[in-house]
Amino acid sequence: MKNTKLFLLLLALTAIAGMTSCNNSESYAELLDKERHAANAYLARCRVVNEVPSDTVFEVGTDAPYYRIDPEGMVYMQVIKASDRKSDKAKNSERIYFRYMRYNLYYWYTYGEMLGEGNENDMQAAPTYFNYGNFSLNSSAQWGYGIQLPLKFVGVDSEVNLIIKSQYGWASEIAGVQPYLYHVRYFRNQI
Repeated sequence: MKNTKLFLLLLALTAIAGMTSCNNSESYAELLDKERHAANAYLARCRVVNEVPSDTVFEVGTDAPYYRIDPEGMVYMQVIKASDRKSDKAKNSERIYFRYMRYNLYYWYTYGEMLGEGNENDMQAAPTYFNYGNFSLNSSAQWGYGIQLPLKFVGVDSEVNLIIKSQYGWASEIAGVQPYLYHVRYFRNQI
């Protein structure tokens, strides 16, 4: 947990430094406000539960609500398919493979289009993975904290939709201050 907080603090400081040097027309606070509006506009179309169920039993399916799964409201999760096994939780530093499609919510909010990118449907694409909870490895840090957070609540063989705000998103994109909608499936084996 200590490494995670340090990682997030360093990413936030990097984003602030990048914003002050690269964009003189809008402040970082203004960009965060735009990001919040875009994410909230998407969430306004859905049922939202502002806390994780105390028993961690989530509604499942495409009509399930989005649950806020972190106190700061940076990640919201809709469980599409939960692992059948309660013992299927990721272990610290375990390699977890995932397939994803993501959509820039700021682009959707501005232009009304959902343009996806990812490896969900391209089995020829290189496999994506992280080592759960180990942000000292670039293979984990590059994807950000948000993509791993659902595994705190659901098993590895699960499928979720996520709204991830920039501070918890890809390390290389934090300064862009863009929220994304992700569709993610997690696996133990390379797929």
